[in-house]
Amino acid sequence: MSYIVRAHHLRNQEKLFEGPLDLLLDLIEREKLDITDVSLAQVADQFLEYLEGNENIGPESLADFLLVAGKLILIKSKAILPLLELEEGEEMDIEKLKWQLREYQRFKEISKEIKKLENRKKMFFSRDSYLGINTVFCPPEKLLSQDLMSVFENVLKKLPKFEKLAQETIKKVISIKDKIEHLKQSLTQRIEITFREATTGFSSKVEVIVTFLAMLELVRKNVVIIEQTEMFGEIKIKKCLNDTS
Repeated sequence: MSYIVRAHHLRNQEKLFEGPLDLLLDLIEREKLDITDVSLAQVADQFLEYLEGNENIGPESLADFLLVAGKLILIKSKAILPLLELEEGEEMDIEKLKWQLREYQRFKEISKEIKKLENRKKMFFSRDSYLGINTVFCPPEKLLSQDLMSVFENVLKKLPKFEKLAQETIKKVISIKDKIEHLKQSLTQRIEITFREATTGFSSKVEVIVTFLAMLELVRKNVVIIEQTEMFGEIKIKKCLNDTS
């Protein structure tokens, strides 16, 4: 399905994007990057910024944008946490996204060449030798109606069948904002907590990753300080003394 989304350019210009791949490729080319895990992680925040600040994306198209955004968050999480082990399906999704971007980039380059040919207006040729010839149906000799019916039946058998998709339950959205409040609340009750304690009882890997990102955000804002005495050791989280939040 083709659709157009309006998004604001970084130079405050309005630009038209034909779906999430067009937007993502534009961000990568603007930064002059190759299509790799590193480049996708680097432009993830910009992609989410476009998505968050754009209200013109229709509900029928929003799922495509959210799907790409989810893959970018996964890639960025992997870049932040080098020891994070992805499942086979997640690795395949990342490779598929990179392949789709390369193919889309190739098609865009080809479309520019086709546009040049079209602008020259030298690509149209008439078939004068066929003028005045009537179209006639010339079936093979001894063709029976049963033969035609058999052919049509074979064609119908090859048509894709409509399958009812299995129902999926909607999972609760885990936001960094909620995990920031969770860490702040934990530090009001204790002077110091560990990252392991802060994530005890979490049911999914995504929730642990979002909590880690929330912790880094609190460090950036000078709300907490973290300590790790040895590589891969326990991470201790302490509230900054000068913080009044």
